[in-house]
Amino acid sequence: MRILFLSRRFFPAISGMSVYALNLLRLLVDAGHDVTMVSQYRGDPVGTKIYGGGPPPPVPGVRVVGLRSFGEEAFAEPGGADFERDIDAMVDTILAEHMRAPFDILHAQYGYPNGWAVLLAAQRIGVPTVVSIQGGDGHWVGSCCETHRHAMLHVLERADRLLIGCESFAAEVVERLGVQRDRFTIVPGAVDVQQFHPSPGRHPGAAADPVRLLYHGRVDRRKGALDFIEALDLLRAQGVRFSATISGIGPDLEPCRTRDAELGLGIAFTGYADYAATPSVYRDADAFVSPTYAEGFSNTVLEAMASGLPTVSCTAVGVVDCLRHDQNGLLSTPGDVAGLAANLRRVIEDGPLRARLAAAALEECRRVYSWEAVGRQILAVYESLRGTAPNCDFNPTLMRDACRFRAQPHLL
Repeated sequence: MRILFLSRRFFPAISGMSVYALNLLRLLVDAGHDVTMVSQYRGDPVGTKIYGGGPPPPVPGVRVVGLRSFGEEAFAEPGGADFERDIDAMVDTILAEHMRAPFDILHAQYGYPNGWAVLLAAQRIGVPTVVSIQGGDGHWVGSCCETHRHAMLHVLERADRLLIGCESFAAEVVERLGVQRDRFTIVPGAVDVQQFHPSPGRHPGAAADPVRLLYHGRVDRRKGALDFIEALDLLRAQGVRFSATISGIGPDLEPCRTRDAELGLGIAFTGYADYAATPSVYRDADAFVSPTYAEGFSNTVLEAMASGLPTVSCTAVGVVDCLRHDQNGLLSTPGDVAGLAANLRRVIEDGPLRARLAAAALEECRRVYSWEAVGRQILAVYESLRGTAPNCDFNPTLMRDACRFRAQPHLL
């Protein structure tokens, strides 16, 4: 098959979706498919500082086309970010690539703006569409303005197949936007278990003294980064010893640095971590902390599970599908700093608990969330759609409306 994969944030952007996209592309190439990836990227200083940016790097066996998001970069201009301009550029690029060699499948990562772009392209070239609904799509896109609500509804109702990471996330989208549950195909997140694994000879749950706590990923208050710092302050007041690292960049990196300096916690901020170096980030830790408020499906939690780390997280959408309290992780309510601190204290002070949680998580990750298992599901979706006509019965014109994301497009 000839497959178009349309991504919004690929490496060097800091995003679990970069990881997901890379592993999917590798799987498709290994299966013998002809793959073109068109990826948006931020090239301006603001976008690069927050998420990382610059053109996507080569991927062996994949034709990679970088598409700079000039419309998104116009966030400081009157009217804010022009997502519609970027959508037009995506559609034009897909059409040009299709003219070069026809596609069999158009697969968009993110419902908006990318999913809307593949629907518009499908109207023109008659190729079926697959859209992966990601975290921001379900949590807030469509609650921001009428333009994006209508675009998301078109995608949710007209894409030929919708992929979503878990039941809890599907339920949130159904409740918030009114789409039917049977529109979604559950395809969970996945992790490369050959790349992410415990250090040789190290037993899951083993720890240094003091125990090393790791937050890794986008440094964002919506991911609980600031809550982590406040919980560490509570632990210190209780006399609990620990070592803490925050790895990554994001919109709240500077507020986190500032709060750490105010409290004098001595957190190690290690900045950007290249994906190839990420396994060693986990292996240099003893417990993973992800106090997130909501996920589509958490790649970092899966990476920690595969690395043999116990995880302290929250009863959040996209987490409860893979972590169960006191079975393979410890969970508190999102935003409950005292509850987070209590779970951190347990994982620091109770060695047998660490070992039990880490071993259970590692076994489940290898059994359920390997790319071999998840990749077969995605390939089966492609095969079921190949040669079918797309659902093109919709009005391609959207009204431009004021939207809070036009001033801060990186939060979309």
